[in-house]
Amino acid sequence: MPYQVLTNTQLSPTILELLAPSSEVTIWQGRETPAEVLQKIEGFLVYGHPKIDGSIMDLMPKLRVISNFGVGVDHIHLEDARTRGIAVGNTPGLVDGATADMTFALLMAVARNLVIGDHYARGPEFTAYDPNLHHGYEVHGSTIGIVGMGNIGQQVAKRARGFDMEILYHNRKRNEAAEAALGASYRSLPDLLAQSDYVTLNVPLTPETRHLIGRKELQQMRPTAFLINVARGGVVDHDALVEALQAGWIAGAAVDVTEPEPLPRDHPLLKLKNVVIAPHLGSATRQTRYNMAKRTVDNLLAGLSGQALPNRIA
Repeated sequence: MPYQVLTNTQLSPTILELLAPSSEVTIWQGRETPAEVLQKIEGFLVYGHPKIDGSIMDLMPKLRVISNFGVGVDHIHLEDARTRGIAVGNTPGLVDGATADMTFALLMAVARNLVIGDHYARGPEFTAYDPNLHHGYEVHGSTIGIVGMGNIGQQVAKRARGFDMEILYHNRKRNEAAEAALGASYRSLPDLLAQSDYVTLNVPLTPETRHLIGRKELQQMRPTAFLINVARGGVVDHDALVEALQAGWIAGAAVDVTEPEPLPRDHPLLKLKNVVIAPHLGSATRQTRYNMAKRTVDNLLAGLSGQALPNRIA
């Protein structure tokens, strides 16, 4: 008998191919999914960020494992899973390089007016080169402040060294090994915000980090500084960010994540020119997404067969 697996979206051909020999996949329709289907479900492959709590888990009495496609699991109530004996797996360590690349891609794009310049170059106004237009800010030799010196933060720091940047960081705990290896200097969050030309957010979304960057923090930044968020949208208070960008508290922002995601089409952030917005592309490379798919399936099948998950978070 094949394993009965639930997923919340149409899976990629890669994942379906990996699952095909052993599993029968059903797409979740939320609470509209027939009860007789949910009664059979043994594994839940979670893609994206649907809210999964105990009330959802209880609809599937045979559920043994939840395998999350991605590192962040703020959308899964881990304690609810623990109390029900449901294993939860994720994909740490696989997204670090790609996400750090995206951090720097956004940093460079907003600093050098890449999106504005692209639109101008395609438009009818560009009829002759004008050296007086679209001056940005230099990246090399500037100061970067990394909020969250975990695996991704350290990868960002490695890239910053290639641009001869001064590296500051803030973390819950000092990371002396990273300081020695990367030449990074620890700062309190207010000091980091006040001293950095570029502030990158590379932290998970937790109750402690929700709205970590709000009105007070944005006012502590330099008016020539940029905020780059490749963490989770909820780490930044979006109302405060709109105010900061409109009032000139900071020079600009670049975000790969928002709250909600996507933003409503009439959200004021979408109308501002001093912000670059990407549709959550942090780990979106062919290589990384394949590795994530493989690990997600490995976690799922391990849990279904009663084996230890390669990456278990709960």
